[in-house]
Amino acid sequence: AGGEAAAQCRRGGMLGRLLGRSPGLWRPVAWPVLHPTRAVGNKAKGAQDAALQAANPGYKAFKNDRRPTNFDKKVLVWAGRFKKEEDIPKHISSEVLDAARSSVRIKVCYIMIALTLLGCLAMVITGKEAAKRDHTLLRLNTEKKAQWRAEVEKDEEAAAGKPQ
Repeated sequence: AGGEAAAQCRRGGMLGRLLGRSPGLWRPVAWPVLHPTRAVGNKAKGAQDAALQAANPGYKAFKNDRRPTNFDKKVLVWAGRFKKEEDIPKHISSEVLDAARSSVRIKVCYIMIALTLLGCLAMVITGKEAAKRDHTLLRLNTEKKAQWRAEVEKDEEAAAGKPQ
């Protein structure tokens, strides 16, 4: 049992224990973990190659290609991958579409950050204007409680004034 644990530790520590004796899992699982920059670089290169092949009209669809929907076409145009929807080929690689979605997601996040900052600025400005007019929550709550007390007193006087 000790020799088996030592062999698993030599194969990658915890990764070796997780994958066990299945050599078929080493290439797809262990390689990206042990060499992350190479895996990312190969994926980026594959995306560029797929984009170049997708631009050719005589292009034959690969296994990971897909036909873009209308929303996908809008995403590709807004991400700047294509100038017009008519320029988009019939088949797009999933890597190109994922990259376009990521860039659109980032743009939407920037827009949301800007809108949040504008909203905060507007709330600060309106709060300062309300404070200048003495239109504060403390004063509003005090007035509301005084009104409720007056209504309760009026109801008690009305109930005491009417004999049953």
